[in-house]
Amino acid sequence: MNWICKKFDELTAHELYAILQLRNKVFVVEQNCVFQDADNKDQQCFHLMGWEQKKLAGYTRIAAAGIFYEETSIGRVVTSPSSRRKGLGRELMIQSIDALHSLFGKGSAIKIGAQLYLKKFYESLGFMQTSDIYLEDGIEHIEMLLQKM
Repeated sequence: MNWICKKFDELTAHELYAILQLRNKVFVVEQNCVFQDADNKDQQCFHLMGWEQKKLAGYTRIAAAGIFYEETSIGRVVTSPSSRRKGLGRELMIQSIDALHSLFGKGSAIKIGAQLYLKKFYESLGFMQTSDIYLEDGIEHIEMLLQKM
C-alpha cells in the first residue's frame, strides 16, 4: 500500500477524480444516501490516499481544528469494496491518525462523526463516544473523541 497525504491544491486531476469516484461509489450508491458530498470543505483539508497499484483502496479527509469541530478531525473514511476484509480500515485509520499528528502535533485531540454501526471499531482505536445518536443524511451517527496523546 502506498500512502500519500496532500493538500487539496496539490491533488492531481487523476487523484481528485479517484477520491470523488470512491466517495460516490460508497456513500451515495452503496449506502443509498443522497447528500451533497462536495461541501466546500475539501479545499481546506488534507487528503490521505492509500493506493494499491493504480487503484485508490482507502481514503480519509483530515481537517485542522475549527473546520468541523473545535478539535482536529478525520472524516469521509472510506475503503473500496474490493479492498475490504483485509484489515485496510484499521490501517487507514492508523495512517490517518499518524498523518494528523504529523500535520497538527501529537497533542491534538481528534473528533469524528462516526456511523453508529462502526462504534466498536472506533473504540478499538481509542475513540470514546461523546454525543447521543443523531441522524445525518438518514444514517445514525455519533460523535467520538480520541483524547490528546
